[in-house]
Amino acid sequence: MSSRDLVLARVRRALADVPRTERPSDAPVDRDYLRAHGDRTTEQTVDLLAENLADYRAIVHRTDAAGLPALIARLLAGRGATSVVVPPGLPAEWLSATDPAEVARIPDTPELTPHDLDAVSSVVTGCAVATAETGTVVLDAGPDQGRRRITLVPDHHICVIKVPEQVVDSVPQALERLAPERPLTWISGPSATSDIELDRVEGVHGPRTLEVVLVEG
Repeated sequence: MSSRDLVLARVRRALADVPRTERPSDAPVDRDYLRAHGDRTTEQTVDLLAENLADYRAIVHRTDAAGLPALIARLLAGRGATSVVVPPGLPAEWLSATDPAEVARIPDTPELTPHDLDAVSSVVTGCAVATAETGTVVLDAGPDQGRRRITLVPDHHICVIKVPEQVVDSVPQALERLAPERPLTWISGPSATSDIELDRVEGVHGPRTLEVVLVEG
């Protein structure tokens, strides 16, 4: 008997008492696990998100809606950015304080290749949801986020999170807001990996620098 036959035989034995007409959705799943660890106010949840993002080496900023354009312009200037990728649904006012003559706007289009994106300085996006307990930002390729590749190739990512409506306590709460058929990207800090000697290298799987802007109001 081959290894394949052995594995399939074990699967058949495990499913021997399952009716052929039964589907995964027919079997009840116990979901009495904790949905959040501890009781927090909205402000405390946002503070926890900022703390955990910083712990993962993301750079966290806070502002209100009126101050967002100036902050984004300052962050791009601080990086010496000469170009920025813009998702199709990014609110125009977010970049209204950024001079197009100094920072070229690169629309997110299917024609953009990874080579093209590698030459871009920065990318600015929104997000789908952020999880405080894990310090995780989730993108789902929504209009203000664009295709997945635009947040994986450029070296600098500015991600805007609306507070408090896009912030939840836990992963179970985040999953309730997400559609499983969409291309989900889960981000906890800038891209990083380590070899067997624990030498940390950043920027291998995504941006070397992640700046998160928490926007209130």
